[in-house]
Amino acid sequence: MRSLSDTLERLARMRTVKAGDHTTSILRKLDHFGDNSGALAAWQYAPAQLPSSPALVVVLHGCTQTAAGYDAGSGWSALAEDYGFVVLFPEQVRQNNANLCFNWFDIADTRRDQGEAMSIRQMIAVMVAKYNVDEQRIYITGLSAGGAMANTMLACYPDVFAGGAIIAGLPYAAAASGVPEAFDRLRGHGLPNTSALQASLRAASRHEGAWPIVSVWHGTSDNTVVFRNAAAIVAQWRGVHALRDQPTSCETFERYSRSIWRDDRGMDAIELYRIPGMGHGTPIDTSTGYGRRAPFMLDVGVSSTVQIARTWGIAASFERRENETVAAFGEKPPKRAAPPTDDDDNKIQSVIENALRSAGLMKPRSR
Repeated sequence: MRSLSDTLERLARMRTVKAGDHTTSILRKLDHFGDNSGALAAWQYAPAQLPSSPALVVVLHGCTQTAAGYDAGSGWSALAEDYGFVVLFPEQVRQNNANLCFNWFDIADTRRDQGEAMSIRQMIAVMVAKYNVDEQRIYITGLSAGGAMANTMLACYPDVFAGGAIIAGLPYAAAASGVPEAFDRLRGHGLPNTSALQASLRAASRHEGAWPIVSVWHGTSDNTVVFRNAAAIVAQWRGVHALRDQPTSCETFERYSRSIWRDDRGMDAIELYRIPGMGHGTPIDTSTGYGRRAPFMLDVGVSSTVQIARTWGIAASFERRENETVAAFGEKPPKRAAPPTDDDDNKIQSVIENALRSAGLMKPRSR
């Protein structure tokens, strides 16, 4: 088990690694998303050709990473280009956290309509207004601290999300007194019991409708965020879905296993992916054409990006663009429209701000 000093030293060393260059990334900056109480940055990607009401995927990077770096490693924007959905990349800044970790352990950032959680919610509202997003198909995923914050968003805003995928993350409200306790939770020490975890989830909002489906991914050799956290996340979400302790079914494949908890309707409500021998990071498969190796982006022969998108139904909803269209029909697809310009963004800014105010996510304009 790693000591606290060792973990801090490793994080400090990782800060010297180039996490991703926004100057070469296809992501575009997202500005003007409400009051931004969490002081986060935001990036976006939308294919030039979109259906009338596309799905939205929110992607949260891990510690020491940037939005551009995580996108390049995971392949989310490439998948969005091929299957016609939009992607939002909230990004941490060093003024908030020196190691670029989302502050999943800070109560001020993990309550509904407060701090970083509120900022991410405001970003989503802007994306919905800007791209006419189908509000029944909004999803969120993240790695490590980003995975823990993705779980926070699912807990605090279950009315917003249809589903979420937590990669090497932690249960919601697992740490209540700051950084030292957070490091204990990473190592699996002092995790709240199942009853407490389920109570924290229910208390995070006043939600009474259907709950998001949850996918949990974790390597069995992860010594940074130990596997015990994955089991705790599953236990936390079993409560609101009224599921039994044991999974409904288990599947074992060459490179991973998948346990499934189905609800009374026979729907997959929770799934747990175990990646044997994998350490801390996001599982990718470079042979799919999505993602590339990088720190914490681990080529283990299974693409979590592709599999998660298939689980949500967004990778199978639309035909792949250009290459497969040409192969199937022997002709080029219609020419794509030019990407929106900054002037286009300015024209719809008033529409976006009005949507934020109507939703109570931005202060009324002063008179």
